[in-house]
Amino acid sequence: MKKKLLFTVAWAVLTLSSHAQETTSNWSASADIVSSYVWRGLYLSNSSIQPTATFSTKGFSIGGWGSAGMDGYLEADLFAKYQFNFGLWMGLTDYYFPSIENGNDYFDASEETGSHAFEINGGYGIAGFNIAGNYVINKAGGAGSHGSDVYFEADYSYKNFRIFVGGGDGWHSVSGNFNITNIGVGMTRNISITNTFSFPLKGSVILNPNTQKFYVVAGITL
Repeated sequence: MKKKLLFTVAWAVLTLSSHAQETTSNWSASADIVSSYVWRGLYLSNSSIQPTATFSTKGFSIGGWGSAGMDGYLEADLFAKYQFNFGLWMGLTDYYFPSIENGNDYFDASEETGSHAFEINGGYGIAGFNIAGNYVINKAGGAGSHGSDVYFEADYSYKNFRIFVGGGDGWHSVSGNFNITNIGVGMTRNISITNTFSFPLKGSVILNPNTQKFYVVAGITL
């Protein structure tokens, strides 16, 4: 059943993506299929499909992002972002995890069992260098946020190569104290299927010194 659901979602996103490429629109849709879901150095799920739908206009974008894992893990986030024309961006993300037991009531906003973690994020990029900061503004027992959780990341990209390092506290680390949690290297290669259709193949190696775990992740974008 899970495999059938993942296939259906992938097919729907691919259809929407193809249609979006054929028409001029502020809407876009895509999906990543990944070997495992590792977020900021934390392993969250095994093989997953991760669809995105976005509306963009004049530097502003709003949309939804989700993840559905073969192990039953589910995530459904909403986001808003504004990109300035000099490299600075700011945004807000609402994290929601439908598959968490006793933490999936969508309208629960309490500290004890709340299902939403709201994060303010921002960053700046120039000449391949990027820095980003993230701050969770609320405690939500169902979602797992502590409140005032922070995460910082710096990376450098050159052509299809990216190196990154990040760290945080709260729900990012084992103890809740600030730790480096995400060190890695990523690469992207474009795979041509026909003269008119291709997709990027992505791969990353990730070390989390805080949990003492090492991951190798591969994925494609449709």
